[in-house]
Amino acid sequence: MMLTPLSAISPIDGRYRNTTAELAKYFSEFALIKYRVFVEIEYFIALSENSLSQLQQFDAGLLEKLRDIYNNFTETDAESIKEIEKTTNHDVKAVEYFIKNEFDKLSLEPYKEFIHFGLTSQDINNTAIPYTFKLALNNTYYPAITGLVEALKSFAQEWDQVPMLAHTHGQPASPTRLGKELQVFVERLEAQLALLRSVPYSAKFGGATGNFNAHHIAYPEKDWKAFGNHFVNDVLGLNRSQFTTQIEHYDNFAAQCDALKRINNILIDLDRDMWTYISMNYFKQKIKAGEVGSSAMPHKVNPIDFENSEGNLGIANALFEHLAAKLPISRLQRDLTDSTVLRNIGVPVAHTLIAIKSTVKGLNKLLLNQAAINNDLEANWPVVAEAIQTILRREGYPNPYEALKDLTRTNQQINGHTIAAFVDTLNVSDAVKNELKEITPLNYTGI
Repeated sequence: MMLTPLSAISPIDGRYRNTTAELAKYFSEFALIKYRVFVEIEYFIALSENSLSQLQQFDAGLLEKLRDIYNNFTETDAESIKEIEKTTNHDVKAVEYFIKNEFDKLSLEPYKEFIHFGLTSQDINNTAIPYTFKLALNNTYYPAITGLVEALKSFAQEWDQVPMLAHTHGQPASPTRLGKELQVFVERLEAQLALLRSVPYSAKFGGATGNFNAHHIAYPEKDWKAFGNHFVNDVLGLNRSQFTTQIEHYDNFAAQCDALKRINNILIDLDRDMWTYISMNYFKQKIKAGEVGSSAMPHKVNPIDFENSEGNLGIANALFEHLAAKLPISRLQRDLTDSTVLRNIGVPVAHTLIAIKSTVKGLNKLLLNQAAINNDLEANWPVVAEAIQTILRREGYPNPYEALKDLTRTNQQINGHTIAAFVDTLNVSDAVKNELKEITPLNYTGI
């Protein structure tokens, strides 16, 4: 059976293919192979510019032809590398042999042995993978999450003056404003996104055990540390770790996974709050012609987008958790456990992208139900007790908290008339009584 959205095992490449297709440019097997080729070619070019005697005759006019090898990289090229791998049983060596064949086509046989010169496979993997991860975040994740934040900002501004009953411990509490409650999520997301952006995209580059052994033995006069820093930091735009084993230590990558997980936790919190507001009838949802909410109950319009988002965020976080916990641990100078784990870094990003788009979709379906919000406020006059007892404290009134507790902590209905009647019994000035009577659940919303 051919791989199609109907035959794919993972819903990332099946049901959600349209949502996640853009990530294939960064996390597919094709992408990994292409960017390995990219690193190998750019490494050779950097060597050719490093005054090695054996490369002094290399024609700099051929640099663009070398870059065409990865700029014009095709699925046919990737398939040819996979064919070579059947013999080598080593994916990075297969890339090296492919590039050597391309050098033959360009009549560059004398320079072929400087492809992958002095390197180990992890010098390629631990640069290509953070490079594609950086591209994926910059080109797909950040635009998506920024779009979500901007949507929240827009709603927060639109609903800035909408009073709303708050709930703490699931119980009616001091009123708030709907816009402010959304602004809470804006602040949280922006703060964590700033932390995520501050983490460097770390890369390893230094030979079989991180010491440039092979480079140094061949050209002891060269400053290979400076070369490695220039290549990784300046050419690739990554951040070279200075002391490594055969592999990158992944501590900064773990920090990125943890940051992504924290952001996802905020989104789960948002999804659950919006789901709850919908269940409380504070929001209705736009109805799309032809859509069905339930196979049995025709009336239902379910908050499925927030539920879909929450589920995908949970899967993403489980994987981010494993990546962050596992990758920084490797036996001695390396073991192979990071290899298969690294191949999955696109999976939590994909589930996160699905979730973000679902949350945005859910937000854009919301219809404010002002009547329901106001009715809930009107039905909960006891929430102004905090305001009244605080003003009475200001006035030096004896035991104001206890007086309001006796009034409101009952099973009797409390309304505006009840509160006004209580205020009339207080031994305070008429000015204070008038001040207290001005307080309602709709205007006691703070600043």
